Amino acid sequence: MDLHNWPYRLKSARRKKRLVIKDRDKQLIKIHKLRKELWQQKRHLPMVPLKNPYQSGWKRFFVLREDVARDDKAGFYQTVLAKINTVRYHHEKSFKKKKWRKQRYRYELKEQLLKEIDWYDWSNNKLKLSEEEKACFTRVERSNIYSKKLEVIYVFAEPWRFVLKTVPHIITEVKMLDSSLERQIDALDNYITKHYLTPRIDCLTHGRLYRWRGGYTEPLKYINKFKNIPRNSPKEAYED
Repeated sequence: MDLHNWPYRLKSARRKKRLVIKDRDKQLIKIHKLRKELWQQKRHLPMVPLKNPYQSGWKRFFVLREDVARDDKAGFYQTVLAKINTVRYHHEKSFKKKKWRKQRYRYELKEQLLKEIDWYDWSNNKLKLSEEEKACFTRVERSNIYSKKLEVIYVFAEPWRFVLKTVPHIITEVKMLDSSLERQIDALDNYITKHYLTPRIDCLTHGRLYRWRGGYTEPLKYINKFKNIPRNSPKEAYED
């Protein structure tokens, strides 16, 4: 009997295998969407105030210096500080850290700086700075030790106007705990970890395996600034 004359088409072994893989991928996408929805629900749980607040370490942030706070432009600098202030937490009020030096541990004060604005945030005005506020910043170029590239940042030109203040870190509210939601999230995470599904899920949802790939960049000290200058260029092009 001729198979081409049958009213339906038989599935080949290759097509059957492909359909099984396709159905499996659809199930993985559903698992990913379900986990994402559960995490969204957990993230939007309300905060619950505590009956007995407690102290959890110390926190340190910048405030206006006393003489600057009495100045006529105190309100202006307070607005700038609200946009570039940084907060650090530590279990000790001294904010000191251990450091190995000369075959023994020594305690050094942890450094804390104002927020630095990168070139992208400065161009898009992410902090919503006015023209008068932008005049208080200075453009700085520095080499990134990790990416081996030259990056541009903007820093506050007069950091002496602010001083650090340390206060107790008081916990007054905590995130509401949903035991049923936690069990569902743990069950999904355990299933994904046990069957090693993370690489395949990342490939399906992001289009590739979620692995960091740093592109090769030539170190600054090896960059030849004459490489891309045409041979018929004038002498001044090489002198620049």
